[in-house]
Amino acid sequence: MHLIQILLPLYDNEGKPFGQELFLRVRDELSERFGGITTYMRSPARGLWKETRETTVHDDIVIYEVMVEDLDRDWWHNYRQQLTVIFRQALLIVRVSEVQLL
Repeated sequence: MHLIQILLPLYDNEGKPFGQELFLRVRDELSERFGGITTYMRSPARGLWKETRETTVHDDIVIYEVMVEDLDRDWWHNYRQQLTVIFRQALLIVRVSEVQLL
């Protein structure tokens, strides 16, 4: 079993919030394709990273999770590229972990 996590920014690079319709569209696409999704939207997570030695950048994000048995890496790669364009990001994180159900 694989857990895919998609980290989506709440704001564009100019600080403007993305419309709720973008998040609903992603939720609906993933739910339809995979039969379910978990969303973490109430308390946005905050990501911090050093862009340069002097500059720290932050993003408020929401996390979408999908569990799949078979990992279609090509599909996920293409989907990440689509989301990168839609959310106007230089890099958008989609990560996978192998999990065991207990």
